[in-house]
Amino acid sequence: MDGRPRRRARADPERIVIAGGSAGGGLCAALALLTRDRKGPQPIGQVLLCPMLDDRNDTPSAYQMAGLGVWDRTANETGWTALLGARRGGPDVPAYAAPARAEDLSGLPPAFLDVGSAETFRDEVVAFASRIWQAGGVAELHVWPGGFHGFDGFAPQAALSQSARAAHLDWLRRLLGG
Repeated sequence: MDGRPRRRARADPERIVIAGGSAGGGLCAALALLTRDRKGPQPIGQVLLCPMLDDRNDTPSAYQMAGLGVWDRTANETGWTALLGARRGGPDVPAYAAPARAEDLSGLPPAFLDVGSAETFRDEVVAFASRIWQAGGVAELHVWPGGFHGFDGFAPQAALSQSARAAHLDWLRRLLGG
């Protein structure tokens, strides 16, 4: 510190964007549902990167990726069980815990969703984006060919990772008007 008074950064409540990857992406989707339902501060966008959305773990991609990659069907089951215990996969899981369980996806902020084609979450992310569109919402979906869970973090210099990051930034620029 140089002794000069520090200016406090001011957040603009009209320009909040929520973002998260994997379980954090699922939490962001849940937060978007919660703020909509409770009439709280409404984010202007949500960035859901390979989000973990569905505790049922029963999509074709969940079965296809069993035993493969950094986050397979068994790891997914373990993660959801840590959160939900015996309720995982059962009928009483709230949408605020597993956003794919939400019956109504209308009224959500625009969403950017991306996922690898070679990962457990592929089909649940595609289904979630489709349900946003069906509810009249706005979603931009990217399914990265050959991408595995967290590919852009494991191989940030790869062309696919750079394309994914560029797509995230492009969407944010368009959303924020810059």
